[in-house]
Amino acid sequence: MASAATPAPLLPVTSTAAGGGSAPSSATGLSDAALATPAFRLFVSRLAETARRSLADRRPWTELLDRSAFSRPDSLSEATSRLRRNLGYFRVNYAAVVAFSLAASLLAHPFSLLVLLSILGAWCFLYVFRAPDQLVVLFGRTFTDRETLLGLTVASVLAFFLTSVASLIISGLLVGGAIVAAHGACRIPEDLFLDDPSAASSGNTTSRLISFLASPGSGV
Repeated sequence: MASAATPAPLLPVTSTAAGGGSAPSSATGLSDAALATPAFRLFVSRLAETARRSLADRRPWTELLDRSAFSRPDSLSEATSRLRRNLGYFRVNYAAVVAFSLAASLLAHPFSLLVLLSILGAWCFLYVFRAPDQLVVLFGRTFTDRETLLGLTVASVLAFFLTSVASLIISGLLVGGAIVAAHGACRIPEDLFLDDPSAASSGNTTSRLISFLASPGSGV
């Protein structure tokens, strides 16, 4: 009598439970989800477009550094008048000077720069660009939006005031502002054509620089 066919061996099947060792980490999932959200892509595109349009209004650096156009102001009112006109004309160049001063201050202290980038990254991936249906799960615990906001706020305050991040940012802004104020007060603005079409739109510079923060439906 022929023997019955031997049944095929059963292979073990491993079920990946939520939070198991083979599941991707919650931090990686959150960062991937944040990078894939339309809000993040819209923010990047708006930021790039705003930077491109703002740099188009930049004045030549040779005009900014023209030594023949410098003289000491005779009074405080004259220095204030010069500064006001130069701020309207060299606004993009002055913003670049302040940004360079701030960057130099942070680059001279890599640890503080790393702390600042970590805080900014946490805000972006855990709160600002996180999808509404994406839960924040850290160390096996799910956090609500209110708990996430409170935790990020506390972490930011501690990082800024228990390290040298806040002092470096303030010092960088003060140094850049002092350079801008000194240049604007000593640069003679009589040769600047403030009534040209490109300078006439100077009132829209502030809204242009922050237009990337507007909502998608605002039409900005």
